Amino acid sequence: MALTDLCRYPIVQAPMAGGASGPALAAAVSEAGGLGFLAAGYKTADGMYQEIKQMRGLTNQPFGVNLFMPQDPHTDPAAIEVYRHQLAGEVTWYETPLGEADGGGDDNYEAKLAILREDPVPVVSFTFGCPERPVFDAFAKVGTYTIVTVTTPQEAQAAQWAGADAVCVQGVEAGGHQGTYRDDPQVGGAGIGLLTLIGLVRETVQLPIVAAGGLMRGAQIAAVLAAGADAAQLGTAFLACPESGANVLHKQALTNPLFVRTELTRAFSGRPARGLVNRFMREHGPYAPAAYPQVHQLTAGLRKAAAEAGDPQGMALWAGQGHRLARELPAGRLVEVLAAELDDAAAELTQTLQNLKNMRSAS
Repeated sequence: MALTDLCRYPIVQAPMAGGASGPALAAAVSEAGGLGFLAAGYKTADGMYQEIKQMRGLTNQPFGVNLFMPQDPHTDPAAIEVYRHQLAGEVTWYETPLGEADGGGDDNYEAKLAILREDPVPVVSFTFGCPERPVFDAFAKVGTYTIVTVTTPQEAQAAQWAGADAVCVQGVEAGGHQGTYRDDPQVGGAGIGLLTLIGLVRETVQLPIVAAGGLMRGAQIAAVLAAGADAAQLGTAFLACPESGANVLHKQALTNPLFVRTELTRAFSGRPARGLVNRFMREHGPYAPAAYPQVHQLTAGLRKAAAEAGDPQGMALWAGQGHRLARELPAGRLVEVLAAELDDAAAELTQTLQNLKNMRSAS
């Protein structure tokens, strides 16, 4: 099976953990000819299974499920305790205690793998690392296509060696968490832009590439395809859709002039993630340690309380750099619009190349 066999258009809806990428959104995208994705991150194994059942009741088209790789919880307890004190004012403001930052749990990874092997889905992708070869071999035996999120050529090479079918190349422009294998505190906000990263990965591996990072329009999809990608993955573009499970305050913030830029921050989870700059990010981002999932566990209650209070300044407003281009369209309609824009951009490029050829011939 090839990547192009999975969907009519080279458009993949990003798996956005935390509730945005549920069955309603993923099914609408798959039905329209894209590839919809369920986000299994932060869910129990049974919760993932129930969403798969719902998905199958909504569409018979191919879809994917994204898993978080287990994380090494070894972090300096003192750094976490310092951040706990840093958040004391938030506890008072939202009248909500901090969560227990024990770093425990592996996001039910093995149980989810077992379900997906016993009851296969068309596509499984991985974020925050790369499984070992036996995992890919097992999925290959049941006909599941596998994708690994990568942020460097070295990570792409590791995915190819392990046996992945494709890589999702995530540029630094992408909203939400950076899917890097290793959360290096020294890296900070550094990262590689999408177009450059596509070129580097294309020179390094022979795997199909799904390009992700700030993509919001069909012309941008055409650009990454021209750069060497086989498909484009869009997250923020689908966040504003009515089928998205994102909080309404989150959706509104994407185009709200009060939120003019994005930054990478560890403030909410302890891992670098791109979101709209708000009060919480400004006040706590500089002090947040590299401690995932401990910081995520610490702030979970605060984020929920902020949403319930209608306060976007305390929420994790994940968004890519192209967030201002968000359109409140039904997901299926958005796929159709993106596909039409892609066709128009391809036709314009073809005409431009022909004009250049004619100019050279005439000279």
